[in-house]
Amino acid sequence: MSKLLTQVMMKSMSRNGLILAAFAIAATVLVVGTAKLTAPRIAEQQQQELLAVLNQLLPAERHDNDLVASCTLVSHPELGSRQQKLYRAFLKGQALNGELTDLPQALALEVTAPNGYSGAIKLLVAFNLNGSVAGVRVLEHKETPGLGDKIELRKDDWIVSFNGLTVNGADDKRWAVKRDGGQFDAFTGATITPRAVVQAVKQANLLYQQHSAAWFKAPANCATGASS
Repeated sequence: MSKLLTQVMMKSMSRNGLILAAFAIAATVLVVGTAKLTAPRIAEQQQQELLAVLNQLLPAERHDNDLVASCTLVSHPELGSRQQKLYRAFLKGQALNGELTDLPQALALEVTAPNGYSGAIKLLVAFNLNGSVAGVRVLEHKETPGLGDKIELRKDDWIVSFNGLTVNGADDKRWAVKRDGGQFDAFTGATITPRAVVQAVKQANLLYQQHSAAWFKAPANCATGASS
């Protein structure tokens, strides 16, 4: 009797295991299928959001070229291990020799602040031709709602405090939050987030000063290269 009961229990467990495995496979197929179906829509939405941000920082009157088509990939140790996207703004005009050419106006560089309170903060930092900051926007972050998320323009105007500023060398003490002796406000209860953003924008400004001439001349390769 005991042996028969054991066999019945083993068959029942085996049947239940098969049912659970089938459900697991079906759920996995459903998740993968949904991801594949929604991926193009998500990518399109992300592209539209990026274009909206680009048009804020590099408005139409500052360029007559396609910003996305003029995108190039740049790689510097200060930007991390991955290539970052760089968008260039040009206007048609006459060069010194009288020829019609694309004259550089501004650019916007994607940078990542790796040391946010809740992880990496992805930014888009735009620069005027003279090296001053044209604007900064947050593309992606995981900072605490009500505290660190004040780096978003829709939550607070703190991010516009960079506009028009330039870094005067790596030792420029102004480029820090006030708690560290700098000029930028911190958020109550959230100093780490603004500190990370300030340092990322500062580093981007220093890179612009060193490499902008080469950046404007670089080939447009975002469509074929590996992005971050």
